[in-house]
Amino acid sequence: MKILANDGISSSGAKKITEYGYELILDTIPQEDLITYINENNVSAILVRSATKVRKDIIDSCPSLKFIGRGGVGMDNIDVEYGRSKGITVNNTPAASSQSVAELVLAQMLSSSRFTHWSNQEMPEKGASEFKVLKKKYAKGVELRGKTLGIIGFGRIGRSLAKYALGCGMNILAHDKDDIPETLPVEFGNGQSIDIKIEAGSFDDVITKSDYISIHIPKQSDGAAVIGEHEINKMKDGVRLFNAARGGVIDEDALLKGLDSNKIAFCMLDVFENEPNPRKDLLNNPRIITTPHIGAATLEAQDRIGIEMADLLHDTLG
Repeated sequence: MKILANDGISSSGAKKITEYGYELILDTIPQEDLITYINENNVSAILVRSATKVRKDIIDSCPSLKFIGRGGVGMDNIDVEYGRSKGITVNNTPAASSQSVAELVLAQMLSSSRFTHWSNQEMPEKGASEFKVLKKKYAKGVELRGKTLGIIGFGRIGRSLAKYALGCGMNILAHDKDDIPETLPVEFGNGQSIDIKIEAGSFDDVITKSDYISIHIPKQSDGAAVIGEHEINKMKDGVRLFNAARGGVIDEDALLKGLDSNKIAFCMLDVFENEPNPRKDLLNNPRIITTPHIGAATLEAQDRIGIEMADLLHDTLG
């Protein structure tokens, strides 16, 4: 059987797929050529990340497909239910990258609190001549300890972030459409762990009471933003906002307005509404830390994703 990993796969995942006896194709086929390629090569499974879309047209036109795999969490680039209705197995690997995404958010929480992102940009040019000026400019950082982190979406990633934040001494206020556990097991080094109580709140509680807000929910089915001007106006003055979930869950116009008014002190964006062509006014805003959708892009996460995908594939195709 032929497996097309159109957005690539880790070497560990590739090795396991071939060990299972499948023919792995690592070519990247343009979106417009996928149907022809899959049919001409009798491809049984297609593995994607976020770049390749597997929509109704591919599902209807490629009868050889038995498995569609999404390496990572969100599956908004796949017509999941339609594929399943046609007898195709559609799976993702939601647990594999949770820690990586959480660590990226934590890194940017620390960076925005101590201005390391901006200081590092200025030091090479001005550090030798304006050291005291820069020292004064970046001398008003804040600590994470004692601050409230509001987490919207308390699934695997939200819980992973909560564990890191608890280790920094932050208070957690969590909201999710599903039930939130009363306690969260937090693992430390040397095999130690402790159960910590978690405070659950309404969506309104999170946006009004939090000093830092991190969003970990899928793109909404209607495409509507979850955080818009109305929600931003309810937030604390000087709130810090983080989105490593999906572009579009924050209204980008409202975000810029909130930054301009100083309602939002700083923002981190790993995802954008118009990927892969994000707005330049977001990229150039001096109070937004931007990364190119790399939340899950650690070597460890890619290994876990590849291995888990290989096992899911084999469970389906045998």
